Amino acid sequence: MAPIHKECDYLVLGGGSGGLASGRRASGQHGAKVIAVESNRLGGTCVNVGCVPKKITWNAAALAEAIHESKSYGFSFKETAPFDWTTFVNKRAAYVRRLNGIYESNLEKDHVEYIHGRAHMLNNHEVEVDLDDGSKETINAKKILVATGGHPAPPPGVPGSELGINSDGFFELEKQPKKIALVGAGYIAVEMAGMMNALGSETHLFIRHDKFLRTFDPMIQDVSTAEYERQGVIIHKNSTQTKVEKGDKEGWKNLHYKDSNGEGVLDIDCLLWAIGRAPEVEDLGLEKAGVKQGPKGHVIVDDYQNTNVENIYALGDVCGKAELTPVAIAAGRQLANRLFGGEQFKDAHLDYSNIPSVVFAHPEAGTIGLTEPAAREKYGDDNIKVYYSAFTDMYYSMMEAKDKAPTRYKIVCTGEEEKIVGLHILGRGSAEILQGFGVAIKMGARKKDFDSCVAIHPTAAEELVTMK
Repeated sequence: MAPIHKECDYLVLGGGSGGLASGRRASGQHGAKVIAVESNRLGGTCVNVGCVPKKITWNAAALAEAIHESKSYGFSFKETAPFDWTTFVNKRAAYVRRLNGIYESNLEKDHVEYIHGRAHMLNNHEVEVDLDDGSKETINAKKILVATGGHPAPPPGVPGSELGINSDGFFELEKQPKKIALVGAGYIAVEMAGMMNALGSETHLFIRHDKFLRTFDPMIQDVSTAEYERQGVIIHKNSTQTKVEKGDKEGWKNLHYKDSNGEGVLDIDCLLWAIGRAPEVEDLGLEKAGVKQGPKGHVIVDDYQNTNVENIYALGDVCGKAELTPVAIAAGRQLANRLFGGEQFKDAHLDYSNIPSVVFAHPEAGTIGLTEPAAREKYGDDNIKVYYSAFTDMYYSMMEAKDKAPTRYKIVCTGEEEKIVGLHILGRGSAEILQGFGVAIKMGARKKDFDSCVAIHPTAAEELVTMK
């Protein structure tokens, strides 16, 4: 069969949140002829193996914690059966499939042509797509957006590492692990370790240093690490893995390691590598189009999502900057506005400063702006004032001391006007709290602006407007 030839104004490579947001905006609001190509499921990492199934699993873990904590409030529960992992996983998968369908429906509503296949760039205007039936299509596009996202980084050169899974594989587990080892110190490893521990799996977390979440403020690093240990997560600090072997029991593995306590062998039924992510650029053909990439393969772009090639743009995880779904969506919409929205949008682009982010750990932790060390480095110690609060959320008032989780808030200010340049919070409800306070900080809030807001009592968040 001869290749099919198509033409369009805007070709979006990647069916994740950022690419589809850009394509839908270009077509639905600005009338551009748009084609979107995706080789996997619509929705990208977030919908299929990221934010969405992760948060559903976190909800289940939070419910498990609430059931346990409810005893302190006088409730009595008799467990008639263990957590039904199979039912939970099937319902979670059904919800994700529903979202896949909604994404496809939205493309139709905005008149974006969707092609399922693997794209390869031939030059800066032409892309060849390998279709599911073995045939090929060639698309000539005036403008091309690379929004192919990323994937879990391959495990290190450890013999037997292939016996483990990555974060994608976590969402394919048909049975709940009885004893799981997670390797990594970033938010993926920390979130999954917290969830598995709360759901009753014996959980081991292997980190290279003595704390995790090391890109976050030291307050969050220190308190989160200590809290995980209090909750029963076994943290192997300053660790390395030497080899992985099949265990004596079906499906089990032996993980050989070194940590701050010496050498050991851990018998586990699940090993999860969460050691970072890499851009999805394999066989994309960026070199044929002349697109420059960074040392780790990320596409290099400027503040306007422009690559070095005039008609090729990139955004989202494939660029390696602020790898968050809402960031990609916002950048994608701004890019479509600038490219197809006319004179009024000629300078449209996403401002990457002060982007709030949350780790759905146990408890949650949120951050926006500069960490305290980064603020001191940027502005100087004499120009920084830090407000800090450590307290126990009223939720834990009915519990024994050993069962109380911490709450910690930090506000980092600079200059005589005490402009807030960093906010870091850890405790129950941090995700919802930070969304609102993030607006204030994005608007340039000063400490006195926080002080001028009357507190809502009794809440944990009131501490942010009453700090001295």
